[in-house]
Amino acid sequence: MTKLTLEEKQELIRMALKARESAYVPYSDFMVGAALRAEDGRVFTGCNVENAAFTPTSCAERTALFKAVSEGVTKFTDIAVVGSRRGEINQQITSPCGVCRQALFEFGGPELNVIMAKTPDDFMERSMDELLPFGFGPSNVAGNQAVEDEKED
Repeated sequence: MTKLTLEEKQELIRMALKARESAYVPYSDFMVGAALRAEDGRVFTGCNVENAAFTPTSCAERTALFKAVSEGVTKFTDIAVVGSRRGEINQQITSPCGVCRQALFEFGGPELNVIMAKTPDDFMERSMDELLPFGFGPSNVAGNQAVEDEKED
């Protein structure tokens, strides 16, 4: 897996910041954007989409992930995540929630690089393995076709 340059990381963060602007957050007013980079270099963006019932709410990371998977892309190397209250400058790092960590682990595995940013110049990186130690993925499910497909790649 090729590591991103600083400029590539900053561009991924800028894409996440732009995606954040489309967030539908009438209840929390907390806007999140994500930019997910596939192994082939394509980038899929997403924003959080709230729902009055809350359970159907989709986080930005899963929106980007499901958009990519719906287009046939299932292998990823990096994701940038940003979040802040509407109209505010990021004061803290926003990390993927537990559900998003599990969904990202499914397609990015323990090596997925997670860039959590305030700005393109102020960010931290962690591997999915650091964010979800002992993650449960396709290799944990015996006889799973995805495991067999991974072995062929």
